[in-house]
Amino acid sequence: MRRRRAAVAAGFCASFLLGSVLNVLFAPGSEPPRPGQSPGPSPAPGLGRRGDRGELARQIRARYEEVQRYSRGGPAPGAGRPERRRLMDLAPGGPGLQRPRPPRARPLPDGAPSWPPAPGPGSPGLGPRLGCAALRNVTGAQYVGSGYTKAVYRVRLPGGAAVALKAVDFSGHDLGSCVREFGARRGCYRLAAHKLLKEMVLLERLRHPNVLQLYGYCYQDSEDIPDTLTTITELGAPVEMIQLLQTSWEDRFRICLSLGRLLHHLAHSPLGSVTLLDFRPRQFVLVDGELKVTDLDDARVEETPCASSADCILEFPARNFTLPCSAQGWCEGMNEKRNLYNAYRFFFTYLLPHSAPPSLRPLLDSIVNATATPHSAGELTWGVDETLAQLEKVLHLYRSGQYLQNSTVGSRAEYQHLPESTIPQEDYRCWPSYHHGSCLLSVFNVAEAMDVCESHAQCRAFVVTNQTTWTGRQLVFFKTGWSQVVPDPNKTTYVRASG
Repeated sequence: MRRRRAAVAAGFCASFLLGSVLNVLFAPGSEPPRPGQSPGPSPAPGLGRRGDRGELARQIRARYEEVQRYSRGGPAPGAGRPERRRLMDLAPGGPGLQRPRPPRARPLPDGAPSWPPAPGPGSPGLGPRLGCAALRNVTGAQYVGSGYTKAVYRVRLPGGAAVALKAVDFSGHDLGSCVREFGARRGCYRLAAHKLLKEMVLLERLRHPNVLQLYGYCYQDSEDIPDTLTTITELGAPVEMIQLLQTSWEDRFRICLSLGRLLHHLAHSPLGSVTLLDFRPRQFVLVDGELKVTDLDDARVEETPCASSADCILEFPARNFTLPCSAQGWCEGMNEKRNLYNAYRFFFTYLLPHSAPPSLRPLLDSIVNATATPHSAGELTWGVDETLAQLEKVLHLYRSGQYLQNSTVGSRAEYQHLPESTIPQEDYRCWPSYHHGSCLLSVFNVAEAMDVCESHAQCRAFVVTNQTTWTGRQLVFFKTGWSQVVPDPNKTTYVRASG
């Protein structure tokens, strides 16, 4: 009886989750503005006037013009010529989804770019750009999370690839507060959807290895309101700082290097210097160990105007910084410095120095100090160019093994070389390790593995695998003994001589 109740509950939860996904994907949406028509709100049937509809129309117009600014000027590097049409693949719907109607021609406002701009090519593994047909028979729908405006779901496409779907969260704070104020659900959806459009345009214009890939999007008519927008993006794992602190220094350094490369790209983007106003770990994801920014709806390109340096104050919870006001009336480097200090306080200070190789710590400390250690006398002395150059220098020293040249190594014990063999048991735990149940570390060469073994009191042997990390370093298991050595063509064992 208990098993039957559990099965019924599990089935109910699965049905509820799938229904929630479909409601998010195909709920009432927005309609692009027509010539001569302000992109203001459409009256919502059955809702009376509550707030100032003119104010809602002004907010929608401001967001519309912001997206228009970011989308004009041609494609970002590597993208194809923008198409003057919506990306819609409206094949007959599959079971459980509404059957879409044929696409209707929707004229554009005079002088407006294609609305919305067509995204660039998808990833090689997913083939061409994805549209509505890709969402017909998705499986494994899982709720990932939601923020102020959007909800994110993980689904598996018919071909087996897992992707993320983003849509306006109809239960979210953004839409809900707008409806309570203005009483216009359609108009409020359009206001919220413009943030999703802005993010879609920026994902395309700012294409970079550390920017989440946009695979496509879909407009789906639903009920009495057309064009509910869903974007299809690369899927990443949330950034969990507590888990990251338990990983190897090499993996933590990779995240900081990814962030440095991203901030350099944002400072020199095709749109100008881009700042992330909402800069928190939750705005990023990890894809195969690389950090990527995923949430761009709160990004800003324009620098802050000023009349004097008093207008150029960067405010943070722990401290403030004053930047110079240029002769042109803009705060010099405010976007770049805001990103850099946020990188310090959310990432660098926690991930860079701890458990790093001793010979690299002075260089790593200088990076942390120059990106605004609170007690530093020369805070924010580096920009993103110098910060990235120093991070790349650390990578070169680590990857090439040059960081070992200045290490003082005493006399090493002798080790017996046993090719094509391994020790299946006799593990011990160490930190940080690539494996929770054993001591699995990366080394530059066998000599470094010997040094590591001699620095561990319980180590009596180690097994070199044929696996490597992202820097090309070999993974090595360290062991307490070698009572059982078995053949393995992909491993080499080194046992410490007695005495």
